[in-house]
Amino acid sequence: MAALGSRGTVTEAAGFNPDQDAEALRKAMKGAGTDEAAIISILPHRTIAQRQLIKESYKRAVGKELADDLQSELTGNFEKVVIGLLMTAPVYDAYELRNAIKGAGTDEACLIEILASRTSSEMRTLVATYNKEYGKSLEDDVCGDTSGMFKRVLVSLLTAGRDESNTVDQALAAQDAKEIYEAGEARWGTDEVKFLTVLCVRNRNHLLKVFEEYKRISGRDIEDSIKREMSGCLEEVFLAIVRCIKSKPGFFAERLHKSMKGLGTTDSILIRVMVSRSEIDMQDIKAEFLKTYGKSLHSFIKGDTSGDYRKILLELCGKEI
Repeated sequence: MAALGSRGTVTEAAGFNPDQDAEALRKAMKGAGTDEAAIISILPHRTIAQRQLIKESYKRAVGKELADDLQSELTGNFEKVVIGLLMTAPVYDAYELRNAIKGAGTDEACLIEILASRTSSEMRTLVATYNKEYGKSLEDDVCGDTSGMFKRVLVSLLTAGRDESNTVDQALAAQDAKEIYEAGEARWGTDEVKFLTVLCVRNRNHLLKVFEEYKRISGRDIEDSIKREMSGCLEEVFLAIVRCIKSKPGFFAERLHKSMKGLGTTDSILIRVMVSRSEIDMQDIKAEFLKTYGKSLHSFIKGDTSGDYRKILLELCGKEI
């Protein structure tokens, strides 16, 4: 279910009837060809909870999994969006992480995006779901595919140990800022462990105060110092943590912009963000996108995608702002 007060573009459909939706989807796949328009008229307009009821109804009526039938009918990016929409949030996160880890090479950007942006509660559910879905420990799989301080930061995030209170200890915030400064800008070399200890453990309100104190002490934004002191995946994961603390919608707006700017589109990022955030904070992401880039997310999707893939993404995006 969408959270109370959700800022998503996908909300509960009024007059929802899972049996009718299941039958409409079955008809869309009958005979030669597939009626993609029928699929687009249903799935992006139902919440995750409603889609689970459609899946149950379909299985009762047809004796087969809806996802399996859709996969056999669809292809490409349109198929990826549709299959993603049928999963619950933790199952989708687990699925994306599994794909990022297995096979040759690792999609570090996917690991960073998901692990840096989920709440402690979401992380605990994700870890349990990954184990249930794949019979493996997410921590073991992450450790097997990463190394060094980058691995240690990801493991720290996986422990879901962030304080989730709203308490700000002014004296501790000043001390944290001073210690981060002394661990980086003020010395030769960087003590990354101190960055990890503060950035992966303290609550959001406290960290916002730390960032404020840090700027006062160093004369720099903490992001600038991270860029100066670190490189590669370690730099990227610390920047992602800081940006998510400052503004999660801003972080995802940046991810979407990066996925579509320049030559070609990084469809995996575009799909993952649109599917995973559509019921949570897509309204806020759209507003941040427009404010930061001077163009609407809607217009970017229109210009960088095509066909049924574009249509379903635009439905998830909601109305033009």
